[in-house]
Amino acid sequence: MKTLSARYRQAHKEAKWAIGLALAYFAWWYFSAYAFAPNGVEEALPELYWGFPLWFLLACIIGPVLFTILCGLMVKYVYQDMPLDVEKEDGHE
Repeated sequence: MKTLSARYRQAHKEAKWAIGLALAYFAWWYFSAYAFAPNGVEEALPELYWGFPLWFLLACIIGPVLFTILCGLMVKYVYQDMPLDVEKEDGHE
C-alpha cells in the first residue's frame, strides 16, 4: 500500500466485507431460529438432533461455527496488512 487513497480503498473494502458477513450471520440466525421453530405450544416435543431441536442446532451451534470459519477465511484472503506510517502521494492519481 503505497498511497493513502489506496489504503482507504482497502479499508472500505474490508469494512464492506465485515458488514456483509455480520448481516449474513443475522439473516442466518433469524431464518434458522424462526423458520424451524415448532408451530404451536400444544404440539408434542419437537424432533431432536443430537439432543437439540433443529432450530437451536442451526441457529446457536452450527451458525456460529460456520460464521467463525467464514470470518477466518475473510481475514486470511480479503484483509491486507498495511503499515501505519504515512507516505506522501505523488499527485499523479
